[in-house]
Amino acid sequence: MIQNEELHDEIGDNHIGSSAKNPMRADAFAISDDEKIDRIKKDVENILLTLGMDLTDDSLKGTPNRVAKMFVKEIFGGLNPNKKPKASTFDNNYKYGEMLVEKNIIVYSTCEHHLLPIIGRAHVAYISNGTVIGLSKMNRIVEYFSKRPQVQERLTMQIVQELQKALGTEDVACVIDAKHLCVNSRGVSDIESSTVTSEFGGKFKEEQSRREFLDYIKLDTKF
Repeated sequence: MIQNEELHDEIGDNHIGSSAKNPMRADAFAISDDEKIDRIKKDVENILLTLGMDLTDDSLKGTPNRVAKMFVKEIFGGLNPNKKPKASTFDNNYKYGEMLVEKNIIVYSTCEHHLLPIIGRAHVAYISNGTVIGLSKMNRIVEYFSKRPQVQERLTMQIVQELQKALGTEDVACVIDAKHLCVNSRGVSDIESSTVTSEFGGKFKEEQSRREFLDYIKLDTKF
C-alpha cells in the first residue's frame, strides 16, 4: 500500500497524466448539481474544521457553501456535457483558404493533481476546407475544456479534437503556454517557469504551416 501511495505521489508531483480523457465515473451525473453542492459543502466544512478553523466566524461561515458552488457551477462546470458550447459552423462563402489564428485566448484551469490553478494563454489555428467557425466559439471551446480538473497536455489535445470534429478537417493546431500554481506556489516554488504544450493536426504537421503558425503567435519554441 505504501508503495502505491508513493507511486501516486510521484505521478502527481511530476504532473503526469494517466489518460487522454478526463477520468469520469459512469455515475458522474446520477445526482443533481444541488445534491453535489450539498455534499461538497459538508466535505469542505470538515476540512476547515480539521485544520482548526473557527466556522462560527462571520468571515468563514459561508465558505463551505461558496466553495461547493464554485466547484460545481464554475471552475469544474466543464465536466457537465450539458454545458458544452454549440460549435456553430458556416459555409466558407468568401473562399478564405489561408490560416486563421485566434491567439491569446485566456486559459484558467485547475491542475487535477493538487487542485491548484493553471493560468495561461491558448493559441488556436485552423485552415478551412470549406467550413468556418465563429471566432467566439473557439474561445468557448477553450473555456469549456479548461473548466475541469486537467493536465495541460490533455487540454491541448481536447481543444484540437473538438475543433477538428466541428470543422470536419484535420488541419487544426493549438499551443498553450501556462503557469501551474502547483509548481509556482508549492513544491519547487519556481514562480518564473511556465509550461508549453502543442498539438498539430493535418497540414500543421508540415514544417511550413507549423512555422507560419508559430511566427503568428511569436513563440520561438521548437517542436
